[in-house]
Formats: sequence, structure tokens, C-alpha cells
Amino acid sequence: MKLKVYGDSISGNCLKVKWTLDHLGIAYDWIETDVLSGQTRTAAFLALNPAGQVPTVVLPDGRPLAQSNAIMLHLAEGSTLIPTDRYERARMMEWMFWEQYSHEPYVAVARFQVAYLGKSPDELDPELVNRAKVALSRLDQALCTSNFLVGNNCTLADIALVAYTRVAPEGGLDLGPYAYIRPWIGRVEAAAGIGGQ
Repeated sequence: MKLKVYGDSISGNCLKVKWTLDHLGIAYDWIETDVLSGQTRTAAFLALNPAGQVPTVVLPDGRPLAQSNAIMLHLAEGSTLIPTDRYERARMMEWMFWEQYSHEPYVAVARFQVAYLGKSPDELDPELVNRAKVALSRLDQALCTSNFLVGNNCTLADIALVAYTRVAPEGGLDLGPYAYIRPWIGRVEAAAGIGGQ
């Protein structure tokens, strides 16, 4: 039985799981699951993931697993996407926790409201925009001395954070002021084999 991924292609959280699978050459079936039309609220989907969120994977042995970063960690165990050094591995996870707490709730939400709910960037909550800019500034600062977030190679931290950073302009967030982010996006896309998705 092949691994199954329930994911919505508009979601950076889902795409980062897909990119990890593709990079590692793991075979899977992608089951497009449209959040906007309520496909994550059906009884069948809620039986897999009571939180009603994508991505959700079903492992070859039938066990479900949710939360994008947990899925990525499970998939990449033993690969070069996870540093072998304990401190660097912890730093990678530090960035992944930060992504879900201090980056995604602002950068991704701004993008969703503009690109999918039809709001003008001027209609966004100023505090949301401010927090998104703070997150992008923090990321830019971290990249001023390193090609990747942890060590000298692309890790899960880079894949996790590139997902919504690369589409931040879709939320009215200009990446122009952040000198180190754009080159980093290109490096991560090249290292992880991320195309135009």
C-alpha cells in the first residue's frame, strides 16, 4: 500500500509535505482535498483527522498522521534533510516551531485573505501586516550570514519556511526590502527541487 496524502494544492503547509516526498523520492498518492469547499469537514475525513485539517497522510500501514512539520520529520528521518549533529537538529526544529507560531499565522493568513478571500492589501488588519513584516525581517536577518537556516545545507527548516515566504507577495507583502530572502528562496528551490508549484 502506497502512502496517501490528503492535501490542498493552494496550501503551503500541504506543498511542503509534497516537496519533501518528491525530494526524498517517496512514492505517494496525492488526494486533492479542497478546504474552501468543505472537504475537510466530511465524516470520512474527520475520521482520519478529527481536527479537520490538511495535510493529513495515511502511512502504508494505515496509520494517519497530521500536522505538516510532524509529517515532514517522520518522512525525512535518516535523510540529509535532518542534521545529524544534535544541536543543529534542535536548531532546525527551533525554526520549524517558529514557522508555525510566528511566521505562518501572519504571512500565510495575509496571503489567504488577499489571494483567496479577495481582500485588498489595504483592508488587512494592520497588526497582521506588522507581524508578518516582523517575521520576514527575522528571517532576513538570519540569512545575512548563511546560505541556509541551519548549517551549510538545505534542511526541513528551509523547506518549511520557504513554502509561504515565496508567495508572500500574493498577500501584499513586498519582499523587496529583504535583501537575503530572495536569493535564499532560489537556493532552497534548487536544493529541494521545487518547481513552479
